[in-house]
Amino acid sequence: MTQIGIGIVGGGYMGKAHAVAMSAVGAVFNTALRPKLEMVCATTSNTAESHRRALGFARATADWRVLVADPLVEAIIIASPQETHRAIAEAAFAVGKPVFCEKPLGASLDDSRAMVAAANRAGAANMVGFNYIRTPASQYARALIANGDIGDVTWFRGEHTEDFYADPMLPVHWRSSGQANGTMGDLAPHMINAALALIGPIASLIAEVETVHPTRPGGTVTNDDQAQMMCRFVGGAMGHMFFSRVATGRKMGYAYEVTGTKGAIRFDQEDQNALWLYKMDGPAAERGFRKILTGPDHPDYLPFCQGPGHGTGYQDQIIIEARDFLLAIETGRAIWPTFQDGMEVNRVIAAAHAASATKSWVRTSDF
Repeated sequence: MTQIGIGIVGGGYMGKAHAVAMSAVGAVFNTALRPKLEMVCATTSNTAESHRRALGFARATADWRVLVADPLVEAIIIASPQETHRAIAEAAFAVGKPVFCEKPLGASLDDSRAMVAAANRAGAANMVGFNYIRTPASQYARALIANGDIGDVTWFRGEHTEDFYADPMLPVHWRSSGQANGTMGDLAPHMINAALALIGPIASLIAEVETVHPTRPGGTVTNDDQAQMMCRFVGGAMGHMFFSRVATGRKMGYAYEVTGTKGAIRFDQEDQNALWLYKMDGPAAERGFRKILTGPDHPDYLPFCQGPGHGTGYQDQIIIEARDFLLAIETGRAIWPTFQDGMEVNRVIAAAHAASATKSWVRTSDF
C-alpha cells in the first residue's frame, strides 16, 4: 500500500463528502493507494481551520494556489463553486497533478473545453463527480441495457427534480444568478450524464428553459428554475428529460424509465436500492414489473454490506467515486467519467440553451 496526499478545495457540503470518502475508501475497497487528508482550502482562514479540525486534515489554507503548489498534495479534489473550477484545474494540471472535479465541469462549455485540453496536455488522471449513476441499481441497469437484456432501446425518459426553491417566498441568494447556478447548471448535468451513460450520445434536441419565479424577496432571479427537452439519440431512441428546482414535493427526483423491444426498466433515486425490471418472457398472465432489491450480486454493493436489501446510501456513492479516482491514478488509465465525458454533458446543456432561445431543433454536434 502506498500513501497519497489529498488536497480538497472546499470543505462544505461536497468537500466534506469527499473528505469522508477518502478517509473510508481504503478500508471499504482495500485500495492500493491509501489517501492522507493533507490540506483543505476554504474562503477564509478561520473556515479552513474549522474544516481541518472537523474532517481530519493535516493543514489548512485560504488560498487554493498554496494547496495546488504544495509538494505533499499529490492529488486534488475540486469541490468549490463552478466559476472556480477552470483556474484550479489548469493550475493543478500545469504541475502534473491528478484532478477530480465536481460537476459541472466549469461554468461553461468553453471552460470545460479548456479543462479537457489541460488534462490532455498533462496526461494526468481526471474525473468528474457524477455520483448518482454509481448506485448499485443504476450500475446494474446500465449493464442490463448494454447486454441487450431489454432489447433495442426505443424510448428514454429522465428527470432530476427537487423542491428546495419551490417556495416563492424564499429570498434570492447565490443560486438566483449566474447560468451555471441555475437548474440547467446544477441539476440537469446529473440526468444528462445518466442519459449518455445508459443510452448513448444525443444527436439532436429541442428545449424550453424558464424561470418560474422571476422575483423573490430581496431581488430578481436571473437564471432558470426548470427546463425540459425532447431529444433523439444517435442510436435512434427517442427521449425526454425534465429538470426542476421548484418541483413541489420532490426531494431527490433523479428518476428514469427505459423502454426496449424486449423489456423495460424504471428507477427512482428516492428508492435508490431498488430497480424495477420488466421482461417480455414467460406466460402473458404472469408478466409485469418486478422490484429487484439490490444486494451483494449487484455492482459495488458487497464491499459495503453482505445483506441483500439492506441498502447503500448517498455517502457510499462518493466512496465508489473515490475508489475509481484512486484506481485511475494508480493504473494510469482513463476511468469513466473523465473530463471529456463532463464536457459532453456541457455540450448538451449549451445546445439546450440555444434550442430554447431559437425555439427550434438543434444538433449537438454544432456546439
